[in-house]
Amino acid sequence: MRNVRFGLFLAAVMLVLSACGHTGTDLARQAAMDTATTRSVKAAQLPESGLRDVYLAGGCFWGVEAYMSRIKGVYDVTSGYANGEGENPTYKDVVRGDRGFAETVHVEYDPKQVTLQKLLADYFRVIDPTSVNKQGNDQGVQYRTGIYYTDTEDAEIVKQVVSKEQEMYSKPIVTEVLLLQNFYLAEEYHQDYLEKNPNGYCHIDLSLLDEQELAIDPSKYPRPSDEELKQRLTAAQYAVAVNNDTEHAYTNEYWDNKEPGIYVDVATGEPLFSSRDKYDSGCGWPSFTKPIIPEVVTYHEDTSFGMIRTEVRSRAGDIHLGHVFDDGPEDQGSKRYCINSASIRFIPVAQMDMEGYDYLIAAVN
Repeated sequence: MRNVRFGLFLAAVMLVLSACGHTGTDLARQAAMDTATTRSVKAAQLPESGLRDVYLAGGCFWGVEAYMSRIKGVYDVTSGYANGEGENPTYKDVVRGDRGFAETVHVEYDPKQVTLQKLLADYFRVIDPTSVNKQGNDQGVQYRTGIYYTDTEDAEIVKQVVSKEQEMYSKPIVTEVLLLQNFYLAEEYHQDYLEKNPNGYCHIDLSLLDEQELAIDPSKYPRPSDEELKQRLTAAQYAVAVNNDTEHAYTNEYWDNKEPGIYVDVATGEPLFSSRDKYDSGCGWPSFTKPIIPEVVTYHEDTSFGMIRTEVRSRAGDIHLGHVFDDGPEDQGSKRYCINSASIRFIPVAQMDMEGYDYLIAAVN
């Protein structure tokens, strides 16, 4: 979030903490905006390469900003005013309605983690697209719904999503689908409002995103050649991961590790297990009740040593991880993934952001 200069007296701040949108809420926001200075215009340029963006209007932007920021794969969300007349509108200008601005959030996202279709599907879960200039308790042209794109290639995707959504309604969808004409960053007190004021007004049920499915893209974790792995790994790691060896119990690196974090494929870095699912099985090797998502491991029959066991291998790296047994905790699925420490690398939760695994922090916490 960029810091935006503004002037705001303490008394006005106290008034605006109560709510956002209707009747008394409008009075609170009015008091605060009277002392707010103009903000810088936020250009439609992305701060990080590879990101894409879309602008969404869905009623009071306090709730829409908080909701969209919770979607996995979203990089940043800011509140502002879009597709109106003139330049540098203040909130006071917007609530008058005569300049036609809509309360809008700018959503920047990583297309490798979340698609535009998924973002729009989540957006439609929290708006009434058949309502004209009204969402929740908020009424006025500034509370209309709209999807504003900056890349014409996105236009067809948006129209397809809206067309599919229309099948769910008998009334016509009135959500605007337009090329973004302009966007001005709202005053600082509007930014991250519900983070600053958890009990503030919100017309959106934020709990709708509590059970999001994790997605891990295997193409991000290519497997090096055996020769490269021989140079990179220790002799013990190579023996276990590539040559299917087994390390000794109780003397390996992670068997009793209790720190929060994730365990990744030592060859590729693909996330495999979370500390949240790790437990002390008493076997002397790291034990987990399940992988971080089912897709990251594969299963193979192992008849070595005169036994019939189920071998567990990594998806992207296809390295030997260990075995899975049916003697795990009954209340957690009865599985025990018995994994070699030599085949995995532990990343503490405090380092996940730095190493590019921030999108999986929720799987730890």
